[in-house]
Amino acid sequence: MRLRHIKGAEQQIAESPYVIQDPAALKGRWNEQFGNDHPLEIEVGMGKGKFIMDLAAANPGINYLGIERYSSVLLRALQKRAELELPNIFFLCIDAAEMASYFAPGEVDRIYLNFSDPWPKDRHAKRRLTSPVFLQVYDSILKPDGLLEFKTDNRGLFEYSLESIPESGWNILDSTFDLHHSPMAEGNVMTEYETKFSSEGKLICKLVASRNQSF
Repeated sequence: MRLRHIKGAEQQIAESPYVIQDPAALKGRWNEQFGNDHPLEIEVGMGKGKFIMDLAAANPGINYLGIERYSSVLLRALQKRAELELPNIFFLCIDAAEMASYFAPGEVDRIYLNFSDPWPKDRHAKRRLTSPVFLQVYDSILKPDGLLEFKTDNRGLFEYSLESIPESGWNILDSTFDLHHSPMAEGNVMTEYETKFSSEGKLICKLVASRNQSF
């Protein structure tokens, strides 16, 4: 993925009150950051942040963390965040592969993966966010009944995920190849990519997975 670097992005992120600068110090203590014991939900690869900020606005009783490793992308989210009054959301500029360093076992209630890079070449399969490598990371931080939600417009990545997730010991609770024309559309919060792709007539795929049999 090639992104245009924005000069000064790293400094602005380092100075932002919305970005947690030392997340490792909060491992096992994220409730202290938010000042409550509400459920904690994470979006991995949040992009410009529309999805998770919409969730935070609609659900004040849930705490949210948006993870974005690319500084120039995160900067766009910070510009939007500055216009909102949302006490229940912060951002992290980290690599998702290292999340176990920042969250204690069972500390996270739900993880969202939205329109992740498909990494289509077989030799790059381990970089996919639904690969066994990442599923092991999620397993280490989710509550026993925690959920993983995944949306994509990439049919190949979705079919790969339908295989990799059960092979990694997880259960797929629900799935669809056409989200917007399925019962799973109820309460769906759209991402920026989702809005764009669906307007172009592309089908959106979604699945919900857990290590338990039911919600």
